[in-house]
Amino acid sequence: MRVLPHVVEQIKSTLVHRYTRLITAASASSPVSLRALLPIHARAIVLGVSANPAFATSLLAGVAPASLAYARRVFDATPVRDAYMWNTLLRAHSHSQLSHAADTLALYKRMRAAGVAPDHYTYPIVLPACAAARELWLGRAVHGDVVRFALAGDGFVHSALITMYFQEGEVADAELVFAESHGSSRTVVSWTSMVAGYVQNYYFGEAVALFGTMIAEGVLPNEITLISFLPCLQGQEWLDAGEMVHGFVIRLGFDANIPLANALIAMYGKCGSIPMAQTLFEGMPARSLASWNTMVAMYEQHADVVEAIKFFRRMLTEKVGFDCVTLVSVLSACARSGALQTGKWVHELARNHGLDTDARIGNVLVDMYAKCGEIASARNVFDCLRMRSVVSWSAMISAYANHGASEEALKLFSLMKNEGVRPNSFTFTAVLVACGHSGLVEEGLKHFNSILSDYQMSPTLEHYACMVDMLGRAGRLIEAYEIIRGMSLCPDKCVWGAFLAGCKLHGNLELAEFVARDLFQSGSNDVTFYVLMSNMYFEAGMLKDAERMRWAMKEMELNKTAGRSAINQ
Repeated sequence: MRVLPHVVEQIKSTLVHRYTRLITAASASSPVSLRALLPIHARAIVLGVSANPAFATSLLAGVAPASLAYARRVFDATPVRDAYMWNTLLRAHSHSQLSHAADTLALYKRMRAAGVAPDHYTYPIVLPACAAARELWLGRAVHGDVVRFALAGDGFVHSALITMYFQEGEVADAELVFAESHGSSRTVVSWTSMVAGYVQNYYFGEAVALFGTMIAEGVLPNEITLISFLPCLQGQEWLDAGEMVHGFVIRLGFDANIPLANALIAMYGKCGSIPMAQTLFEGMPARSLASWNTMVAMYEQHADVVEAIKFFRRMLTEKVGFDCVTLVSVLSACARSGALQTGKWVHELARNHGLDTDARIGNVLVDMYAKCGEIASARNVFDCLRMRSVVSWSAMISAYANHGASEEALKLFSLMKNEGVRPNSFTFTAVLVACGHSGLVEEGLKHFNSILSDYQMSPTLEHYACMVDMLGRAGRLIEAYEIIRGMSLCPDKCVWGAFLAGCKLHGNLELAEFVARDLFQSGSNDVTFYVLMSNMYFEAGMLKDAERMRWAMKEMELNKTAGRSAINQ
């Protein structure tokens, strides 16, 4: 008996529908079990429906969380692959911890080579992979594909383009993409991408202006917009704006959103309104661990060490638990206050919970022990770190430098370079401090010059201040002055203060007067300069000039304040 073709197709369609439902049901368990999916796949092969695009795509999506390799085999075995199937595998790669952004991009290249036209679901997957892989040239090429396939007007593709450029630090390109949008493509998602991008690149003024424009144009922010915007409000002067955003949260009914409440707490803390942050925290109907961590970090950032540690003890009492973020804040508080015994207790807690191997914990432990004078303990923690980043090396070098162990600091710096770790600006600050403390001026000059020549970095104001201080201590004041005059940055009070201190140390009143005259004529009214000049005149027996400096200070209502050197910390 001959079965009609349309009947065969109807049977196959029914089987596809049935086995797709079985795949969906088996995939609903968490975690997904490959063992549960394999028999369904085997039966589908026997029945001849495994190559059906709808079934294969469903199987691919279901099996990918359990085995990305198996998902790729399913994909490769399917003769006809539409954009939906390609997108499914692309998404599986982007979500997998075993896959890298480069794998996602390689798959996208295969898709294009196969002649399959991408759609508006493809690019919100591919564009973040370009940013994650730090492949800006490829991101621009993908942007060209977006335009070629007429997808630039899609809201989600548009937002993904903005986000990619911001993540690459290409702020002007992100602004251009946003400016070119109009109509339906400029959704709240696009506005949010712009606000978040500005904040992440520290363009706080632009973020505030754009948020204002967004409201003025009648676009209501969503929770993500507000969470993205709040971090740019820092300082007492932004408290009113923060309260306005808080008003939006309440008016829009977002006050039950825990991440948003956490962002508001952090904002109030950074704007100096600690009582409001405390009230908001205590009034939360439900709190996450991040809520508690935000409070601990706020107290630590405001140097309220007692409250930070007290709050952490409350977390333990209320059995909230803690994580690496919590302990970093608490250990930073211990480092700030020199609370060695509390720091040791927190270190033991970290060890007992298996958190002491975390790089962030290790770095802050090095800093804490160093600031508490326990250099040997700091080195022991450093030596036990499984992975040492530039932060780890810099923290240990700085510890040696600040405790006068210059030889150890420079030996460690040499070892760091031998292990292929690239120094950053903080590393060089520590190295220059070490050279300054030990009077190794020539070595200091060598390292200072290598910042630009070997690492193509621009020296910071701290680096210049270190060099001026070092040369000033050695009596090489003309060289110090030439370095200042050759600076690509405008010298600040630390640089000029270090220079005048060198003049005072070596009794070079003539050079000090020459520099001070320029500083005073340019409108500088920093008290340090007047105090240094007054003291130099007094030591030289020039009492009238010393008194003249004192009178100038009084006229400008300057007060001599206790301070500390920016170099010898």
